[in-house]
Amino acid sequence: MIRTQVQLTEQQMKALRQMSAATGQSIADLVRQGVDRFLAAQSGISREERIQRAMRVVGRFKSGSSDVSTHHDRYLAEAYDDHLR
Repeated sequence: MIRTQVQLTEQQMKALRQMSAATGQSIADLVRQGVDRFLAAQSGISREERIQRAMRVVGRFKSGSSDVSTHHDRYLAEAYDDHLR
């Protein structure tokens, strides 16, 4: 890895500290993830292409639950809770 120095606003640093405490990830990891996401967004893949890619996987996976369409909000909340632990 290459060490670099970046200046952040007070609000950015406060938000990163809060996110770091909530997720257990280092601020450096969070910044690297942000840079990765920014670079991916700039990669030239159009919105239309992203939509087409998403549509190609629709229906290809099974959750094992028969009530996902009815209780999707609950399942999503549980997934987020599991991810944050």
